[in-house]
Amino acid sequence: MNVTEINFKDWRNLAEVNLRFDAATNIFLGKNAQGKTNILEAINFASLLRSRAGKEAELILWGEKVAILRIKYLKADVSHELAIEISSEHKRRIFLDGNPIRPRELIGKLNSVFFSPEDLFMFKGAPAMRRKFLDAQISQATPIYFLELAKYTRLIELRNALLKKIRENSAQIEELDLWDEQLAIAAEKIIKKRLRAVSELNILANSMQERISGQSERLSVVYEMHGFDSKENIAENFLKLLRAKRFKDIQGGSTSFGAHKDDLKFFINGRELKLYGSQGQLRTVALSLKLSELQFLKAETGEYPLLLLDDVMSELDFGRREMLLEFLSREKIQTLITATDRAYFPTKFFGKIFLVEAGSVINES
Repeated sequence: MNVTEINFKDWRNLAEVNLRFDAATNIFLGKNAQGKTNILEAINFASLLRSRAGKEAELILWGEKVAILRIKYLKADVSHELAIEISSEHKRRIFLDGNPIRPRELIGKLNSVFFSPEDLFMFKGAPAMRRKFLDAQISQATPIYFLELAKYTRLIELRNALLKKIRENSAQIEELDLWDEQLAIAAEKIIKKRLRAVSELNILANSMQERISGQSERLSVVYEMHGFDSKENIAENFLKLLRAKRFKDIQGGSTSFGAHKDDLKFFINGRELKLYGSQGQLRTVALSLKLSELQFLKAETGEYPLLLLDDVMSELDFGRREMLLEFLSREKIQTLITATDRAYFPTKFFGKIFLVEAGSVINES
């Protein structure tokens, strides 16, 4: 995967920006709130249609009505052009090689791994953050998973709505039969793919953790099913438990267990990271997971995704920065990095440096 060119038109604070990238490393230097992160987030948005903006309309430059993002890239040595148009007046439009595509068809086309200081909060934050990390990884490797997850989420919403109606005596309990059968089948697909991904992630992440820690730390990742622990005959056992918990679910007006409540747990040398991990260990594990995510996607798709590092260098000590840059160079992974200080990088630098100020981007090298 290699992005060759990107064009912004009224995207966040990037009014008119055209960039050509180096195949190796591209650094965006500048003070905070100048637009560096907007560049990385735009590419991540093109991968997963996710944005930290509350509404997509917030991606549009203030005072304008339309924002356009164009990305030219190589995948399996084939050239593609992806265009996304966000409007305050009509629905989002997506074009691949000049042809309109639906949002669900976009997933897996332009793969990227995004790493920011916010990822450090994943370990101690809500389970939804950890599920999001896992789901994004699987969706890019296996785009059909994105559709299966959307279906599961929709079934949960419909079942919850029916539970509330039953509680209010405006629907019959027998109406749950059809939804429960569909939900059990959908849950099995999600859980099986998650278990497989975590199994592979365990091997890759632990290998990285041992390398970064000088063989002193062993990392293990555990997929924890909420209120449901059967890894065999998942659909059958899931359906039985749905029926057994019907009255509890009706009282609460929501489905009390399932893939929408599952979690990931991380352990260093057998001790849970969330409870006992130091700040240094949190940084190391976050880095190990992101590097293992790169390797996971390469194993699944045949090539490395684009790596997006947002102000991460300031969170890593000298040794981890050196190890990271050496790994990226050795593996020939195209990387976009934002930073506020040139001192984070070697004097003899490989790649391009861009200076970012108030939404303007200048190619320095």
